[in-house]
Amino acid sequence: MAARVPRLVVVPCLRDNYAYLTGRGDAREVAIVDPSEPDPVVRALDEHGLRPVAILCTHHHYDHVGGVEPLVERYGPLPVYGHRSDAGRVPRLDHPLDHGDELEAAGLRWRALHVPGHTLGALAYVGEGLVFTGDTLFGAGCGRLFEGTAELLYASLAERLGRLPGATLVYPGHEYTESNLRFASAVEADNAALAARTRAVAALRSAGAPSVPSTIADELATNPFLRVTEPAVRAFVEPRLGATRGPAAVFAALRAAKDEYRG
Repeated sequence: MAARVPRLVVVPCLRDNYAYLTGRGDAREVAIVDPSEPDPVVRALDEHGLRPVAILCTHHHYDHVGGVEPLVERYGPLPVYGHRSDAGRVPRLDHPLDHGDELEAAGLRWRALHVPGHTLGALAYVGEGLVFTGDTLFGAGCGRLFEGTAELLYASLAERLGRLPGATLVYPGHEYTESNLRFASAVEADNAALAARTRAVAALRSAGAPSVPSTIADELATNPFLRVTEPAVRAFVEPRLGATRGPAAVFAALRAAKDEYRG
């Protein structure tokens, strides 16, 4: 199915979260992605004259689903989508999904990708030329390991998200790009694409604009967690590597280094 250009509204929430409103560009109906709190979502809906018809949840953490209950109460009944394993953890989840399941919401078609690692029930929603990645893939970074293993998260990034078409627009759950780029620059100081992206993102943020979206191609060129086979990335974590030295081991060492990074 050829990608259409959907309506996409970025809704800042909490301190650094993003919710999204998306639907056909010629219609008022939208799906809400990851509503962490209700009030900014309601204001955005009113400002743009939009009506919600579904909620798509990437995972169960409260800063992604805290607005589900009040939004369903206000606009419901709204179908709520999430991974089947998050039943009881995502409020009002009544449309459980498995990897590869397809759905239609607000006139757009999406495919659910199961991307465990940050949480075991993490989903990404891909379609219409873009992907909502929640806390699995960030601009120039990836999520922390809360429930899954480094091996699971590496597979989610390398084998699922990293294999999407390069032009796919990436909409993550947080505005973490600048801090992630600082770490990425410490890992690959000589990466010209990374230096250019750092300048571009700094200009956006200085102007008060979001750093999203990036593209899958941007992430493959600048995100160290998708570049673990690069010599500079391996060299950065070499002191941390033990007997196991494959890509997943490099990824695990890199994730541990990021957890400790204070730059």
